[in-house]
Amino acid sequence: MPKLAGTCYIKVDGQQLSATGGIEVPMNTKVKDDIIGLDGSVDYKETHRAAYTKATLKVPKTFPFSKLASSENMTVTSEFANGMVYVLSDAWVHGEMNYNPEEGTVEVEFHSENGDFQ
Repeated sequence: MPKLAGTCYIKVDGQQLSATGGIEVPMNTKVKDDIIGLDGSVDYKETHRAAYTKATLKVPKTFPFSKLASSENMTVTSEFANGMVYVLSDAWVHGEMNYNPEEGTVEVEFHSENGDFQ
């Protein structure tokens, strides 16, 4: 029986970060939405979405807050237990990074125009 879930490794510019969960990457880069006419006809529109990687990360004293907050061209690599690898290039941190001292974690969402499974 193959392993499908569990262990995950996340690296930012080659530096390994430790995730506790909340890991997510998109499996599609285009989204189709319905356009429903008053006559019952159904069509759709297609829009693009940003490539991204979400994760909840452990925050040791050496956590690279400054680098993550200021960099605009990071390479974010996620290696999953099922053997899949997702890579963002020219990535930046989207939104806020808020430290949770009770859990010792931070939720980070990286966005990019360029992301794909390798």
